[in-house]
Amino acid sequence: MKFDEPAGTNPIDQLKVVGRPADRIDGPLKTTGTAPYAHDRHDVVQNQAYGYVVGAAIAKGRIASMNLEAARAAPGVLAIVTADSAGRLDQGERNTARLLGGPEIQHYHQAVALVVAETFEQARDAAHRLKIRYAPAKGRFDLEAARDTATIPEKTGSGDPAETAVGDFEGAFRDSPVQLDQTYRTAYESHSMMEPHASVAAWDADGQLTLWTSNQMIAWTAQDMAKTLRIPRDKVRVMSPYIGGGFGGKLFLRADVLLAALGARAAKRPVKVSLTRALMPNNTTHRPATIQRIRIGAQRDGHITAIAHESWSADLPGGGPETAVLQTRALYAGAHRMTALRLAEHDLPEGNAMRAPGEAPGLAALEIAIDEISEKLGIDPVAFRILNDTQVVPDNPAPPDPDKNSDQTAPEARLDAGRPRRFSQRQLVRCLETGAERFGWKRRRSKPGSVRAGHWLVGMGVAAAFRNNLLTKSAARVRLDRRGRVTVETDMTDIGTGSYTILAQTAAEMMGVPLSQVDVRLGDSSFPASCGSGGQWGGNNSTAGVYAACTQLRRLVAARLGFDADASDLAFSDGEVRTASRSAPLMLATRDGPLEAEDAIEYGDLDERFQQSTFGAHFAEVRVDAYTGEVRVQRQLAVCAAGRILNPKTARSQIIGAMTMGVGAALMESLHVDTGVGFFVNHDLAGYEIPVHADIPHQDAIFLDEVDPMSSPMKAKGVAELGICGAAAAVANAVYNATGVRVRHYPLTLDKLVQNGLAIA
Repeated sequence: MKFDEPAGTNPIDQLKVVGRPADRIDGPLKTTGTAPYAHDRHDVVQNQAYGYVVGAAIAKGRIASMNLEAARAAPGVLAIVTADSAGRLDQGERNTARLLGGPEIQHYHQAVALVVAETFEQARDAAHRLKIRYAPAKGRFDLEAARDTATIPEKTGSGDPAETAVGDFEGAFRDSPVQLDQTYRTAYESHSMMEPHASVAAWDADGQLTLWTSNQMIAWTAQDMAKTLRIPRDKVRVMSPYIGGGFGGKLFLRADVLLAALGARAAKRPVKVSLTRALMPNNTTHRPATIQRIRIGAQRDGHITAIAHESWSADLPGGGPETAVLQTRALYAGAHRMTALRLAEHDLPEGNAMRAPGEAPGLAALEIAIDEISEKLGIDPVAFRILNDTQVVPDNPAPPDPDKNSDQTAPEARLDAGRPRRFSQRQLVRCLETGAERFGWKRRRSKPGSVRAGHWLVGMGVAAAFRNNLLTKSAARVRLDRRGRVTVETDMTDIGTGSYTILAQTAAEMMGVPLSQVDVRLGDSSFPASCGSGGQWGGNNSTAGVYAACTQLRRLVAARLGFDADASDLAFSDGEVRTASRSAPLMLATRDGPLEAEDAIEYGDLDERFQQSTFGAHFAEVRVDAYTGEVRVQRQLAVCAAGRILNPKTARSQIIGAMTMGVGAALMESLHVDTGVGFFVNHDLAGYEIPVHADIPHQDAIFLDEVDPMSSPMKAKGVAELGICGAAAAVANAVYNATGVRVRHYPLTLDKLVQNGLAIA
């Protein structure tokens, strides 16, 4: 199905099932411990052995020698895999570093060996008997030191340009009567999902590789595994029906998957591999740290006239930048603008996507800067944001001129030529106004440090939320059997987001059956390739793919029952197919056998003709202990405008979870770099602190009543990452309002508050 015109009225608009707060259909499995996660797949293949991953003990250099004799002689050992024994391996398109290192070492804890044994304990014991001698080399591990060597990146990952410029920023900023020029820093962060990276691999006699793993993007992983092992794509089957969290850390093929496959090939039996918690931060990916300079010039009436946002980050050679400036290109008005990304090379582990890459760290800085300039102007920060709202994209005021001589140029595109590019929907102002009213913003004191409750300093903060709506092809297969049950099959994944439920709701709505009559099968590369889970694109695109498949199935049913599939009054409802003149039971269509349809949603250029984004407003209230500087978040509220909300119950859970992650970024989360040795020191959950819901007594989320017909037939958009975008800045602004101390270096730990002037009572 090609989606190239705005969605009109369709069966989803009935909202009998879609849009309702349905319980997660996988909930009983999760709460009873019967959902089969990758490392628990004892049932799928017999005689599983265990693999233990050995990580490099240096950050850069070479393996000078590796003595395997003691390990091979250890009890229970079946095989040892190293770069020497693995044979030629290519590199997956989505991997920056090699997943099996040697002799060259690219980063600390890069996998250099896998020991396979009968039991996990035997594999671990033997791994500790490996004798590896390294020849270390000097590495680059300090972003501050590498900042001056940063260059314009060749690729940004998002496909957006690394630099933009509109008007004359330097001149307009120089002439602005009110100016802000500040530098902000965000930390390296770890995904720290509950379920570690884990895989079971098995080969059959015909060279077929089957993988049970924990991965967000099934098709990507199958493709990159085939490429890495140099085998045909159809020889790789990947299954990941349940995932205990990902946050972007499981988007790509990782070492556990590859090493399980190599170990199984070497041991000639199935092998199970799980990365230990202490190995994950350095072996897998992380959110890169950033240095961000933001300059804002404004008139005394509060209108922004000049805004610039520059960001520096670093990655291994061949990697990409943290795209922290993207939201600044579309969020606030201002005629004169500039944004720039700069990328340095370093030798720390691979940086890549973590929940809301770009916008999460970018808004953490931008939304402090917005508060700072509003204070200089003496304008309430909510009012200042509303004053500088825009209904057109300020960094991209007009689409490219279409080819006037081409017959393929759509009339709508010709009409839009030369006009400002507008948002498909933009309710930022309403989000701010609704949030301010519900949160009690009018009670906030504008003078920092003026509210105290006993030994607690109390403050409120606000920040805007922004995340682009990403569209990508997604396919599904739908089957109607003789019992009248509908089965959905797609390689879409559920990373705790509720995919099973919203896909079932979509099929139930389209086919006119109860939710209990729909079965959903996910996470198998033998199913049609979906969009996968990540980037806030999963819900909208995967349900649109099911919508497309159900549209084809409806046509087959109509034909079997003698209905005109194009009749305007054709309806599927309550287990029947109806028009104004007749009705028939849905099950009757399967009297000659089950019906099956497969289709995909494919998008036209609506996202090019209209800027598709999601918006929100974050509010936070904090208390800061006047005697210790300890910060406690008392309340959080997020107001979101993100198209049709397919399931308010699961969407609320996503927003609340994201807000909690935002508190982590604001107050505690930071991977600390040993710049002498080149690794993240606090690489376990004892040293890397993360918040939990119990840390924040009151959290709430409000969804505005919005549909976006430009986005998809579902008229939905992504929402899962909007909850983290701006959340950290709202907390930081609340801390400033409570204390009068401005900290521009995340996380806002109490030592930074004291160093920046907090006077301990």
